Amino acid sequence: MHLSLVYFSKPVLHGYFRSSCSWRVRIAFALKGIEYDQVPVNLIKDGGQQKSQQFKTLNPMQQVPAVEIDGMILSQSLAVIQYIDETRPGHPLLPADLKKRAQVRMISDLIASGIQPLQNLYVIQKIGAEKVQWSQHFINRGFQALEPVLKETAGKYCVGDEISMADICLVPQVYNAERFKVDLEEYPTIKRLNQALLDVEAFKVSHPSRQPDTPADLN
Repeated sequence: MHLSLVYFSKPVLHGYFRSSCSWRVRIAFALKGIEYDQVPVNLIKDGGQQKSQQFKTLNPMQQVPAVEIDGMILSQSLAVIQYIDETRPGHPLLPADLKKRAQVRMISDLIASGIQPLQNLYVIQKIGAEKVQWSQHFINRGFQALEPVLKETAGKYCVGDEISMADICLVPQVYNAERFKVDLEEYPTIKRLNQALLDVEAFKVSHPSRQPDTPADLN
């Protein structure tokens, strides 16, 4: 059941083209058919625009995304995804079945809490020259846990045959794995699901290669 809300205006997504967390929100908006505006926050330029005083008022953690929606600001991607699922009609991002819903949340948290933060830009900048080896190690460690989980839960997509928040989390994480040259042949279920999802229009339009702030050499 969706809450009855007065929608103030189109949501505004403050994000970065290659940010996993920003991409998750873009996918969710696309799946729901929600129009939104984008304000790019360049995480590299000028030492990182996320560190500006102006952006800190939106997200004190100095991370993207920050989403202005319904008269408030939300700054964690899974909170944004679950909020729009609870307040907007359209494609459900969490299954009605409570067991499947728990599985979706488990997979989403495994990725969003257990894998992705260890390749966060702030972290790998601190690691320095060893950032590739560091990222490969922790992505492989996470995928070694995720692969058997997905073997049990997957149908066409991560949990059964409907796209969910788990799929929204998976694709950006696989993109990161490919950036850091992780061998996906070791993870056939992850690879299969990712390939299927990349054929879905919502994942195509939200891809880092197709954003307003995408560098020209990545188009």
